[in-house]
Amino acid sequence: MTPKISEFLKNTTHESPFLVMDLDVVENRYQQLRKSFAEATIYYAMKANPARPILEKLAALGSSFDAASIGEIEECLAVGADPKRISFGNTLKKKSDIKKAFDHGVDLFVLDCAEELDKIAEVAPGARVYCRILVNRHGAGASWPLSRKFGCSSSMAHELMVQAKAKGLVPYGISFHVGSQQSDPVHWGKAISDVSVLFDALNEVGIKLKMINIGGGLPAKYQEDIPPTEYFLDAIKEYFNQYFGDSWPEIYMEPGRYMVAEAGVLQSEIVCVSVKDFGEDVRWVYLDVGKFGGLAETIDESIVYKIETEYGEDEMGPVIVAGPTCDSCDTLYERTFFQLPLGLKAGDKVNILSAGAYTTQYASQGFNGFAPPKEYFV
Repeated sequence: MTPKISEFLKNTTHESPFLVMDLDVVENRYQQLRKSFAEATIYYAMKANPARPILEKLAALGSSFDAASIGEIEECLAVGADPKRISFGNTLKKKSDIKKAFDHGVDLFVLDCAEELDKIAEVAPGARVYCRILVNRHGAGASWPLSRKFGCSSSMAHELMVQAKAKGLVPYGISFHVGSQQSDPVHWGKAISDVSVLFDALNEVGIKLKMINIGGGLPAKYQEDIPPTEYFLDAIKEYFNQYFGDSWPEIYMEPGRYMVAEAGVLQSEIVCVSVKDFGEDVRWVYLDVGKFGGLAETIDESIVYKIETEYGEDEMGPVIVAGPTCDSCDTLYERTFFQLPLGLKAGDKVNILSAGAYTTQYASQGFNGFAPPKEYFV
């Protein structure tokens, strides 16, 4: 927790649950990436947290943006982002939204199938397109795999790029995603190897691609420690040296979680602490925020947040952590061994750390009548 967030929480009178974001952390993350991987163009993955103050900060710093919808594109434009620095990075786009984006000046679109190609060719003539390929199909090393819904085989990508040129589009590059919260850089290496083969094959038929989009995946710190950012970036650069030598293409990257997760703390109030029978050691700790209030990434207990309390290192005991709604699936941690202080009681405040990414964006607009968490910036 940063000093600015700590001071905000110390003096706040806001009712929980709420998220507080330190924009200095976002700026520092952006500058760290620029310094450590100067060869790459940063396309902030807006889906992680598209709050206007974050977009304003990053636009002022010169960031590019990865947008998942026409709504996100228009949010970017509203803060002064250059449409030529926005990628419509969702492989699933309505034709009308492609046209709106193109009319706004956006000319970079992703695809992974023939129908998407046809839509782009029809309403965004001459646009630059890149194809997302399937990599790391079993989601190895990732806490939140992204290996099935998006992308196509390399052989299909080859055909799509050939067809893109035939339809008057500009075959610009290839993208992939090794999975969110990726712990092993070897998966970037395997993907870059696959892309290098595809680059060579397309070059042989007269299509010289210019760009590789390596997606996101850089991890944030939750309960477990993670290696320094340079551990991943140095490995990625070495893979480019290995497979592309001195002729690197343009490199785009789409950090999202990495940029904003550790900038945010979600404060919650304990609603109730209970046991289910006499003599049981495991307590149920119910918070005023749960899966439907923004903690959707606790599905399958994929992301394990660190929870701090005012009791510090007092004697701990095992707990099951759950949200406040009347849906039984609103249980956050049951399989994961979780311990919290024995003194916890209703009304106590807890702080959920590294909650700046994929929280408020996931919140229901009123399930069971619970309002989504408000968001504050320091």
